[in-house]
Amino acid sequence: MERTVFARIAAAATILAMLAPQIGGAAVYSSAKTNNFDVTLKIVADCTIAANPLDFGQSQGVLNTAVNVNTTLQVTCTNTTPYNVGLNAGTGSGSTVAARLMSGTGGNTSTVAFNLSTTAGGSTWGNTQGTDTLSGTGTGSVQNLTVYGAVPAQTTPQPDVYKSTITATVYF
Repeated sequence: MERTVFARIAAAATILAMLAPQIGGAAVYSSAKTNNFDVTLKIVADCTIAANPLDFGQSQGVLNTAVNVNTTLQVTCTNTTPYNVGLNAGTGSGSTVAARLMSGTGGNTSTVAFNLSTTAGGSTWGNTQGTDTLSGTGTGSVQNLTVYGAVPAQTTPQPDVYKSTITATVYF
């Protein structure tokens, strides 16, 4: 009987020894093989542009002196990416880049002349790359560009709210 008990204990010990790696955690192996893999990311040239409104104010009476204000565009381009920013003529009736106009919103046909430039009192900021656009090079961070607006002295139209929507484009 002692021999049977001993045989049973020995069998149980063998089974426990075989199960120990699975019960106690990860198995320990005596051999290993390795291989490498690449981790990649392709960065392509890209830009975004955001624009803030330009408001000449709401208390203008007679336009006998110039009204000057400014706003900003935010351009973000990948690092070292060259870009140009252009401003179109706007949506004012009869507006061109050289002679921008705001139209009355209350049903009248009057307009108010205005100009947009890259510097205060500077030349007109247009939309022809290399001619009247503003160029720069991306840094990977936001770059603030100032848009200078001027309403020159002119014959004052009838009271109304005057508006033009300008499209700012970043070319890269």
